[in-house]
Amino acid sequence: MTGRSRRAEMFVTAGPDRRFDTRTTGDERAMLTGFLTAQRATLEIKCAGLADLRLSRRAVPPSTLSLLGLVRHLADVERRWFRSVLAGQDAPPRFSSEADPDGDFDGAVPDPEAVAAAWAAWREEVAFADRFVAAAPGLDVVGEDAWRGTVSLRWVLVHMVEEYARHNGHADLLREAIDGARGV
Repeated sequence: MTGRSRRAEMFVTAGPDRRFDTRTTGDERAMLTGFLTAQRATLEIKCAGLADLRLSRRAVPPSTLSLLGLVRHLADVERRWFRSVLAGQDAPPRFSSEADPDGDFDGAVPDPEAVAAAWAAWREEVAFADRFVAAAPGLDVVGEDAWRGTVSLRWVLVHMVEEYARHNGHADLLREAIDGARGV
């Protein structure tokens, strides 16, 4: 043994990593929500332990991406698909707008209140999404989206797994550039 840890072990503390307990057979809703839960947990792990300044650091120039920007962006994405599209609520984005389409990333500043607001918004949107999915009579529930047209809950869940997986890859690079932490 070289004493080096595998990349997969670097973010996780003692005990098993529950992100990999997703179902491999069985109910489709449970499988999709399990994968989405694992991806959400990955985002939290990638952002854990960083002070406000480092959480909002744009660490891969010239990109304006930051870990805090990813949290803000994903709060808006959760809000869009579950509140606006599927639930039909009038729920404009919290961090971006037509006038400031990159406000989710550009507004990610090293301020304790901005960090707390981002996490609170993200957790609120995740909780709403989880309640909506649990209460839905099935995965064929649909909503209307100006961009995609008619979408089903099934499609939204798959898309959300895709969205988180993409941005968790960004989070890997950002975190490693910030403090050298590596992991899956």
